[in-house]
Amino acid sequence: MAHSLDPHQYTLKKTVSCCGVGLHSGNTVNLTIKPASENSGIRFFRTDIIGKGFIPAHMDNVVDTRLATTIGVEGMLVSTTEHLMAALQSYGVDNADIEIDAAEVPIMDGSAGPFMLLLKRAGLKKQNAMRKVLRITKEIVFKSGESEIKITPYEGFKISGKIHFDDTLIKKQSYTLDLSSKNFLEEIAQARTFGYVEQVEELWANGLALGGTLDNVIAIHWDRNSILNEGGLRFSDEFIRHKVLDLIGDLALIGCPILGHVIASRSGHTQHLGFMKALAQASDCWEIIEMKRNGGHSVFQQVASSTKAVGDRLIPFFTSPAITTPNRVAQASC
Repeated sequence: MAHSLDPHQYTLKKTVSCCGVGLHSGNTVNLTIKPASENSGIRFFRTDIIGKGFIPAHMDNVVDTRLATTIGVEGMLVSTTEHLMAALQSYGVDNADIEIDAAEVPIMDGSAGPFMLLLKRAGLKKQNAMRKVLRITKEIVFKSGESEIKITPYEGFKISGKIHFDDTLIKKQSYTLDLSSKNFLEEIAQARTFGYVEQVEELWANGLALGGTLDNVIAIHWDRNSILNEGGLRFSDEFIRHKVLDLIGDLALIGCPILGHVIASRSGHTQHLGFMKALAQASDCWEIIEMKRNGGHSVFQQVASSTKAVGDRLIPFFTSPAITTPNRVAQASC
C-alpha cells in the first residue's frame, strides 16, 4: 500500500489535562499536554522539580526498561511513557509539551484509550514544517534470547506481534495492525496491561505497583484459566493487542514516523530498546526522507557512514547525545 502520512507536522489545537494515579507509587499524578512549536518533538517537563529543563522523548534518554519504559536526563525521570507515547504517535502528534508533577505517567485504566480521548478533545493543528520520516530500505533483524524483532520495507507503518505463554489462558496469540488513528482507536487503544496475580503481589511486597488495581490491570488468576476482573476481557486476544500497543509506544521514541513493517516475537521493553539501537546503527538499511506538500516525499538525507556515532548519524531530528551499543550491534543483521 502507499503511505498515507500527511506531509505536514502537527501539534494540538489546545491544552488538555488529566489526573490519575502512578502505577508504582500509587500517588496522584496531574498531567497536561500543550501545543508546541515545529520541530520540537515530544518533551516532558517535571513541574514538581524547580529549575530543571525538559526530557526529550527519545530512545537515547531511556534509562530503565524494567516493568515499563523510563526516560530521564540528569537524574530527572518520567516512567511508564509507552501508553501515552503510543496515543500521541497514533493520533499524529509530532510536537507537544507534556507537563507532569510526578515521576510516572498516570496509568489511567491500564490502556491508551483515555489518552486518545484526551487528544481527540484537544484536536490537531497543522503546522508549516514538513515531516521527516525514517524509511526502511532493507530488512533489519534483531535477536535477543528467545525474542526477535525485525523490520522490512513497507510503504506504511505496520506492526505484527506474537506472544507465547505457557498457560491455558493466553497460549499463543498474534496480531497485525496497519497503523492509523482510526485503527489504533478501534483495535488497540483499549487493550490493558496485564500480569499474573502472584507477580502483582510480589511487586506490592517490594513497594511497587502500589497503584495497581483491577481497574487498571488485568489480573490473571493463579489457575491460569481465568482473570479476576469482573468485566472480563475487552478482546479475546487483549494480551497481544496490549503488547502491540507497548511496541508502538516504545518505537515512538525513535523520534519520527517510520515507513516499514515491524514483526516482533516474544518481545518487551528491553528488547524494543535494543532493536531501536540496532536499527539506528544499521545505517545502510534506511534513509531519512522529507515529505512534500503534494503528499510525496524526497530523499532528505541518506546516512551511509557506519563509523560515526549514532546520535550524529541521525541528526537533524534525532538530537539526543551520541550513544554506542557494541553488544547489540553484533546481534543485528541487515
